[in-house]
Amino acid sequence: MMWGYGNMGWAWGYGLLALVGIALLVYVVVRLASKTSSRNESAPDLRHADSSGAKRILEERFARGELTAEQYREQLRVLDESR
Repeated sequence: MMWGYGNMGWAWGYGLLALVGIALLVYVVVRLASKTSSRNESAPDLRHADSSGAKRILEERFARGELTAEQYREQLRVLDESR
C-alpha cells in the first residue's frame, strides 16, 4: 500500500501558492515605498516658494496692527534674504 503519497501533487501547489504570496507582498511593499518617495519629491519646497503671498500676509498683519513697524521691516528683510 502507498499511504501518504496520494497528496504529493498538493505539496507543489502549496509551494507555488507561497511563492506567489511572497511575490505579491514584495510588490505591494515596493509600490508603497515608491508612492511615498514620489509624494515627497512632488511636495513644494517652501524655502524657494514665491514670497509674494508671504509678503501679502505680512502686509495684512501689519495693517491689522498685529506687527509693529520694526517687526514688519525685520520680517520683510528675512523674506528677501530667503529668495
